[in-house]
Amino acid sequence: MNERVDSVDGEDRGSAPPAVRASPWPVRMGTLLFREATEADIEALQSIRNDSDVNRFMVRTYVDPDDLKHEWLGVPDSATDYSCVVERHGQVVAMGFLDIVDGAGQPGHPTGTDGVIGYIVHPEAAGQGVGRATARALLQAAFDGLGLRRVTAGANLDNVASVRVLEQAGMRRERHAVEALWHRELGWLDEVEYAMLEHEWGARTP
Repeated sequence: MNERVDSVDGEDRGSAPPAVRASPWPVRMGTLLFREATEADIEALQSIRNDSDVNRFMVRTYVDPDDLKHEWLGVPDSATDYSCVVERHGQVVAMGFLDIVDGAGQPGHPTGTDGVIGYIVHPEAAGQGVGRATARALLQAAFDGLGLRRVTAGANLDNVASVRVLEQAGMRRERHAVEALWHRELGWLDEVEYAMLEHEWGARTP
């Protein structure tokens, strides 16, 4: 359900369906609880996802409520989608996206080894460390929970807050695409991609 990338280069769409792995959720970090979504969360998720401030830098600027409900309630049955909601004091304040994908390579390369993460924070919770904590939780889930070897995340360069979150999470910038994404207000924007490898995660300073 990754909200940052619509398609992933190198994904082997003809491979056999992967086995469902154990969910890395729930996880608690301080006042934040990262868990799978339930039907009771859908209204709050719809409100956050289709907020005009949230959508300013999204590729999909609107998500049909029925599609959103179908996507979120389908996560527990997915072999590749390990997205979560972020709860604080009983309220949903963010959502995290974590998708398992295949790395690029010649035929016969290992499959289901990589992850793509993304996040959306409720505007009222912005600037409170929720985004940084969500990125950290997603990386922890990817490496410690799911055993992935590499995780990437993308952002518009003009989305300064999102870029800062990825850098504070310890990810390194490894791609800068010039004027790669169209923005209806700002025109063609640069896109950056960040990445982290499993051994980099293990060597990080907590």
